[in-house]
This record gives sequence, structure tokens and C-alpha cells, in this order.
Amino acid sequence: MSATPPPPSTAPAPPKRRLGVLLGPLALSLTLGLAPFAPEPHIVGKLRWLMGGAVGMGGDDWFDLLLHGTPWLWLLLTLVRLLLRRPEGG
Repeated sequence: MSATPPPPSTAPAPPKRRLGVLLGPLALSLTLGLAPFAPEPHIVGKLRWLMGGAVGMGGDDWFDLLLHGTPWLWLLLTLVRLLLRRPEGG
């Protein structure tokens, strides 16, 4: 007789696990997403340039915006996913 494995759990992650899910995106957002830190975070300068009309932005600038912006998008999507998850027992 072979034992059948238990069905996968559909319950939301416990609060401790939820914080663990945020560690990766948060760590990358605070390091790669803000680097270099002086004189201002690179992403801030790129966003200002973009809001000013992106005049003169080349391919390398767009890649740089993508590189420094991706961790922030990952963090935002992770937060939204955690907030939209149904509470346990619901």
C-alpha cells in the first residue's frame, strides 16, 4: 500500500512567512534600486529626467531606468499580492 501525499495547502502564508517574501524585493530596492546613493539615488535622477520629457535619453539611459526600477516594481507587485490575498479562514 502506498501512502498518498497530502493535498497542497491553499491557505495564505503565516505572517512570518509574508515578511520573508518581502525580504528579497526590499533588499534589492534599497540597494540596486537606490544605487549610487550620492549625490542622489540614480532612480530619482532618471525619473526626474523622464518627467521632464525624457529629452536626450539614449538607449543606455532607458536600460539604466529599467535596471534601477525593476526592484521597485517587484516590491510593489509583492506588496499588492500580499494585500490582495484572502485572510486565513475566508
